[in-house]
Amino acid sequence: MLPLIVVLVLIGGAVLILAGMYNGLVKLRVGADSAWSDIDVQLKRRHDLIPNLVETVKGYAAHEKDTFENIAKFRSMAMQATGPADKAQAEGQLTGALKSLFAVAENYPQLQASTQFTALQASLNEVEDNIQNARRYYNAVVRDFNTMIEQFPSNIVAGMGNFKEREFFQISAPAEREVPKVSFGATGA
Repeated sequence: MLPLIVVLVLIGGAVLILAGMYNGLVKLRVGADSAWSDIDVQLKRRHDLIPNLVETVKGYAAHEKDTFENIAKFRSMAMQATGPADKAQAEGQLTGALKSLFAVAENYPQLQASTQFTALQASLNEVEDNIQNARRYYNAVVRDFNTMIEQFPSNIVAGMGNFKEREFFQISAPAEREVPKVSFGATGA
């Protein structure tokens, strides 16, 4: 009788451990979905701000047609992208186009003094910070989820539960990865 009780306790303990692993994986998967949703909301806010920003700049710099067309094209691509890797690439291209827009804006002092432009620029900067924070959180949850999928013995539960690794939301624009170059001296001396 005692050996039967020991076997039942061991089986019960194993079931509880497996259930805990499964629930941990589910929790991380739901957390990753939620974090991705947060990124998506911030990206939508960004996409909604861009047309207003472009229209404001157009009022001062109507001849910068190529810049405006690039922003429209990259915004459309970013809105249609699916999955973290595609979104990251499209958003990187859009970020590059926005940098061009701000470079154009620097050539127009009246635009820089416009309260509408500065308010839109501040809103966009806030959204960019929110995207950065959401991306950091999402990547942390995905890291934990992917780690749990690969570690033994939770990898067995992950395989039985059909849990698949998630993609990270990484910066793909080379310009964003470059270290800024700072020079305090005169060149050629």
